[in-house]
Amino acid sequence: MNIYTLNVGQGQFVVVTGDTDAVIIDSHVPLDASQPVVNVKRALAKALAGKNLVGFIATGFDADHFNEVGLKIILNKYRPKWFMYPKYFKGTDEADKCFKVISDYRLTNDLSKISVLLDDASKRFYTKLSVDLQFELFSPHPADMDSSNNCSLVCKVREQSTSATYLVTGDTENARWDSIVRYFGGSVEAHVLAAPHHGSRNGITVAAMGHIRPHTVLVSAGVGNQYGHPHDETVRLLMRYSRKCYCTNTDGGQSLHTTVDSSGIKTNLFMPYQ
Repeated sequence: MNIYTLNVGQGQFVVVTGDTDAVIIDSHVPLDASQPVVNVKRALAKALAGKNLVGFIATGFDADHFNEVGLKIILNKYRPKWFMYPKYFKGTDEADKCFKVISDYRLTNDLSKISVLLDDASKRFYTKLSVDLQFELFSPHPADMDSSNNCSLVCKVREQSTSATYLVTGDTENARWDSIVRYFGGSVEAHVLAAPHHGSRNGITVAAMGHIRPHTVLVSAGVGNQYGHPHDETVRLLMRYSRKCYCTNTDGGQSLHTTVDSSGIKTNLFMPYQ
């Protein structure tokens, strides 16, 4: 498994690839040219070379996860077959624009919409969406749909050939993690964790980290962001239960390439310009 965590400022844009297939998680592309960010088109060209992009996952509907510009790049260039998103809808201008893009795209292309709400335990597992990637869902759940953040899509991506796992978390916060731990316990264990809510102070709990126990944590946050993400207290917690923690806002901004295979788990800088 390869995980490309792109430096897109205060937002998220991740590419996950298996042996043959790939998925993209979130689509934030900042429009401020002054921000030290990666060129998304060039990064995708390198990360997706020789891969079949089968799907796009939106963890939520805020503009730092669900972005019209990024979505157009994904749909028009790579033409995924399915779009997965939480059933809870937060009405934002950017979300309206994105769903309009998707509706227009579906008029001339085959794109399945997978709306996720775990009101039925049988809906947790998706094993036929990819040749070599499987998906296990943990959120959203009807019991905790009290805010858009706690309705974020939480999903474990598993590569069949290596059993490598990556836990997608969106903007999930503490209250929802309490429920996820109660419902699913150790099922959330993963080799690599996307730090919830960009490393926010209320983005993850001790109990959740005790069950996830990742080798590596990847934090997607902008350089000098106004929220102070990732929070120092959160970083300490993440490091307590993992071996490595990397952030895209380190050293003036950096994209990350994490590999999980038989040789171990390694994270290096991802430089698509070379």
